[in-house]
Amino acid sequence: MTIDWAPIVLTLRLATTTTVVLLVLGTPLAWWLSRTASRLRTPIEAVVALPLVLPPTVLGFYLLVVLGPHGAIGGPWEAAGGDRLVFSFPGLVIGSVLYSLPFVVQPLRNGFMAIGSGPLEAAATLGASPLDRFVTVVLPLTRSAFLTAATLGFAHTVGEFGVVLMVGGSIPGRTQVLSIAIYDHVELLEYTQAHLLSAGMLLFSFVVLVAVYSANRRLEHVAP
Repeated sequence: MTIDWAPIVLTLRLATTTTVVLLVLGTPLAWWLSRTASRLRTPIEAVVALPLVLPPTVLGFYLLVVLGPHGAIGGPWEAAGGDRLVFSFPGLVIGSVLYSLPFVVQPLRNGFMAIGSGPLEAAATLGASPLDRFVTVVLPLTRSAFLTAATLGFAHTVGEFGVVLMVGGSIPGRTQVLSIAIYDHVELLEYTQAHLLSAGMLLFSFVVLVAVYSANRRLEHVAP
C-alpha cells in the first residue's frame, strides 16, 4: 500500500505558513492585550477567543461568504485582479490564521503578563528604548511562551477540519489537507488508509505535547 504524500506536504506547508503569520500578527496583539487599560480590551479578547467555543463550520461558513466572489473581501479582491480566495491555498491560510489565533495569542499574552513591570522599568532607567526593552528583556523572559504558542498554533492547524473543509473543500493537491484526506478515505470505506493517516496524526500530536512540556521544563531551569 502506498501513501499519498500530497495531503501531508500540503498540511505541513499550511501549518508552517499559518504559524509564521500568527507569530507576526499575534505578538503585537498579545503585547497590547497584556499592557493596555483600554475598554476595548475585553471585547477584543472575546473576539480572539471565539474560535475556542464557536463551531468550526460556523466560522468556515462566514469565511466562505466573506471571501467568496460576491463577498465583502473576495469580491473587491477578485475585481482588483486577485485570484479567487475560496477553494485555494490563500483561503486556507486565512481560515487557519483566524481559527488558530487564540492558541498563539493567549500563551503569548500570559507570558507577557507574567513578566510584570519591574524588569521593563529597570531597563528604561538604563536608557533602553521600547524596542530594546522588548528584544533584550521581554523576548528572553518569554521563550517558553513563544515555544508553546508556535507549537500549539502549528499542531492545531495540522488538526483542523471544519474550517478548511468549508473554505477549501477537498481538491487534491490544492486544498485537500490531511484531516480532509482521512475523511475522504472513510467515506470511501478505505479504512486501512484512514487508519494509517489517523495513527500518524495521533503519534504526531503526542510527540508535540511531550516536546513542548519537556522544552518548557528545560527553559524554566535555565531562565535568567
